[in-house]
Amino acid sequence: MSDSTPSDLHIARAAALRPIGDIAAAAGIDAAAVEPFGRYKAKIDPAKLTAGAPSGKVVLVSAMSPTPAGEGKSTTTVGLADSLAKAGHKVMVALREPSLGPVLGMKGGATGGGYSQVVPMDEINLHFTGDFHAITSANNALMALVDNHIYQGNELNIDPRRMTFKRVLDMNDRALREVVIGLGGPRQGIPRQDGFDITVASEVMAVFCLATDLADLRERLGRITFGYTYDRAPVTVADLGVQGALALLLKDAIKPNLVQTIAGTPALVHGGPFANIAHGCNSLIATQTARRLADIVVTEAGFGADLGAEKFMDIKARVANVAPAAVVVVATVRALKMQGGVAKNQLTEPNVDALAAGVANLRRHVRNVEKFGVTPVVSFNRFATDTEQELGWLLGWCAGEGIQAAVADVWGRGGGGDGGDDLAAKVAAAVNAPSSFRHLYPLELSVEDKIRTIAQEIYGADGVDFSVPALRRLADIERNGWSGLPVCMAKTQYSFTDDASRLGAPKGFTIHVRDLIPKTGAGFIVALTGAVMTMPGLPAVPAALRMDVDDDGNPVGLF
Repeated sequence: MSDSTPSDLHIARAAALRPIGDIAAAAGIDAAAVEPFGRYKAKIDPAKLTAGAPSGKVVLVSAMSPTPAGEGKSTTTVGLADSLAKAGHKVMVALREPSLGPVLGMKGGATGGGYSQVVPMDEINLHFTGDFHAITSANNALMALVDNHIYQGNELNIDPRRMTFKRVLDMNDRALREVVIGLGGPRQGIPRQDGFDITVASEVMAVFCLATDLADLRERLGRITFGYTYDRAPVTVADLGVQGALALLLKDAIKPNLVQTIAGTPALVHGGPFANIAHGCNSLIATQTARRLADIVVTEAGFGADLGAEKFMDIKARVANVAPAAVVVVATVRALKMQGGVAKNQLTEPNVDALAAGVANLRRHVRNVEKFGVTPVVSFNRFATDTEQELGWLLGWCAGEGIQAAVADVWGRGGGGDGGDDLAAKVAAAVNAPSSFRHLYPLELSVEDKIRTIAQEIYGADGVDFSVPALRRLADIERNGWSGLPVCMAKTQYSFTDDASRLGAPKGFTIHVRDLIPKTGAGFIVALTGAVMTMPGLPAVPAALRMDVDDDGNPVGLF
């Protein structure tokens, strides 16, 4: 982006927003279901909708392996929805909420960019309607109640050395990864080693995003395993008897948030687990609410198709009938060059040879999507530094591979303009084409075999190496009857391997599983691979250094 190009924040603030009541009415949302948060945001109570059962078709937006700055999945999601709406389809967007950690860190927000944004972007990217604060409070209330139970006599015989649940904070803060609590004498609690995860890695967040309604939320919260007894038996929130209190803290947050795109397309922005350390999808309640109101719901899953898309189809689509009718794989010239071996500081220089080397990464993502019985459409998200020669070469390569593809300029020209027309036409055709969706693996497989299936079929690994602690955890999972749960892989987003430096489409590698964490409330097993962290750190130059607020209270430097 040149100095003369307006920032995302400038574009968003110049947009003419419609009152949220008008957006709701146009979407067919009953006035009784709308709980406004100011003029341009509202909570929607699905129980008060008169719309019928969910029937809208889902378009899932995923991507190739990204650069650290991201490749524009949210921008493409918004631009595609706007373009489909302009073509006459009844459309709704369903996105995740941004986490403050990356907003203040390196990657940025999650509201799209340019002329394809959900707005008001500054409010959405900061505290929004307080959902993440509620989730953080519920998570930390649980741990306060657990530690208090131990201090007050420990009737449940909880072993403080075998806690599997951590406190959380919606911030990137490496200093909190390992802490010791309860210091200061007998009246300050029982000392034990602890640590913090980022809020988006919390099982409360996962439960929040997979619950079908408030009653299911309460039940799933009760099923959370937070540790083990001295006899090594699992201890759940229901054993502690506090699932009702946690549900109470989340009773308003569980209602989806309604906003709009710059072009006026209604959007539900709700929930926000990361896809590299969690399942990476917006709330199921928001997706199903959108499916009740629209014929096409455009949603996204985090990072590349090896992470978010696989988890959408193997985890979220098992909970409810939200299998995608079409999948879009977002790619960029700069990401393909990086996968082809070009240094980050040279990605803006024309280099067709690097594209030819990097398309192996895109090919693997496309073929992986096809393994789920869905035919993908590739969207090349255009950047100002892309050349016609490079984009033309990529379209020719896709044609030769039999891959549907389009160049989308929805950042610069907007989906409400003509920037996404070609992409929208190809996606509309894919939505109406016959498909035979299938999961990658049956739940009857052992957890070990599910992990091997994902590693070999999706990542291209030769095999999987389980550490000694992971092997012990596999035995615990089998003994406790959890082997029928799906698997949620925690892995670097930058590579098919668990080594972020191995780019392209590597072969001849092994995935290393260092630990397994049963998320019995969410209903999946997290497999921690390589050096992936559930509490990220800030970069050397955080984005927060360029942020401020002016004398009128308006944000400055927010993308």
